[in-house]
Amino acid sequence: MSLPWLNPQRAKALTDALDQRILVIDGAMGTMVQGYKLDEAAYRGQRFVEGFDRLHEPQRNAAARPGHDLKGNNDLLTLTRPDVIGAIHDAYLQAGADFIETNTFNSTSISQADYHLEHLVRELNVEGARLARARCDAAEAMTPDKPRFVIGVLGPTSRTASISPNVNDPGYRNTSFDELRLAYREAASGLIDGGADVLMVETIFDTLNAKAALFAIEEEFDARGARLPVMISGTITDRSGRTLSGQTTEAFYISVAHAQPLAVGLNCALGAKELREYIDALSRIAGCLVSAHPNAGLPNAFAEYDETPEEMAALIGEFARSGLLNIVGGCCGTTPAHIAAIAAVVANVAPRKLPTPIAAAA
Repeated sequence: MSLPWLNPQRAKALTDALDQRILVIDGAMGTMVQGYKLDEAAYRGQRFVEGFDRLHEPQRNAAARPGHDLKGNNDLLTLTRPDVIGAIHDAYLQAGADFIETNTFNSTSISQADYHLEHLVRELNVEGARLARARCDAAEAMTPDKPRFVIGVLGPTSRTASISPNVNDPGYRNTSFDELRLAYREAASGLIDGGADVLMVETIFDTLNAKAALFAIEEEFDARGARLPVMISGTITDRSGRTLSGQTTEAFYISVAHAQPLAVGLNCALGAKELREYIDALSRIAGCLVSAHPNAGLPNAFAEYDETPEEMAALIGEFARSGLLNIVGGCCGTTPAHIAAIAAVVANVAPRKLPTPIAAAA
């Protein structure tokens, strides 16, 4: 028997909104953070001024055991520069986003190990969700007829359970299903306690990683006796049309459909033009809602994204008019201007209808 909703009123508001229109996810966090040109000191703040957590190791001898560079750990900015992360959330809300993603893409023990900050995982997820929740609540208070929802983000981690990182040893793995499961459960628990409306396993390049995340989420729901809606978003890594672990769009969907997600979609790696055929394929078979948040085109020689808001919105508008979408937003290279253009172009387009089940059709 399915568990009840943890927050029934919020879940109803979400499903009601999805019945009525295409909802809009925010754009890239990393792109916006880069615009602030923050240096190492900005990432560290006062608490991490010596490159380690003073609250966690108050007696540490920094001279004998120096700290670590923290620049690039964008999730840490939730603690050291909440003004920056809050301002980015606000910019996307003002642009018309219905969903705000938490700044927790790398807030797992596996990813934070790169910065020797594994102990921060719960705090990063709780505070990331609380910050997004506060900004969404403030926006919703000004427009009560338009609820705003927090997506608790669970990123792919920096490891893969299906592929060896050593070309000379194809059987080698630098992580395991259980290690991933425990890491994801810790993160999911924090996101729920921080006030997320939805959990999203996103930028999935390895379906086995995603299965560990989905298993962990269900464990957490079972422990609480209630659940949140779950979204799943995979990544077609190149024009081969497959994930990094080798699955086609259709195979990916079949592999995760057992989780009964609110939505399955694709994000990152490709721009809207390149992603179109895969969203089309997904929309034809998915027995749930379909989401897409592509990059702003393909990266140029400087790893930057040149697609303008108008160009991207024109492509997304065709997706919507073709009946492919329920949820849409932006990934790498997108800004509030991109999200505003996307929100405008899908505003009066009906959301995708779920396909008739084969058994019912027969």
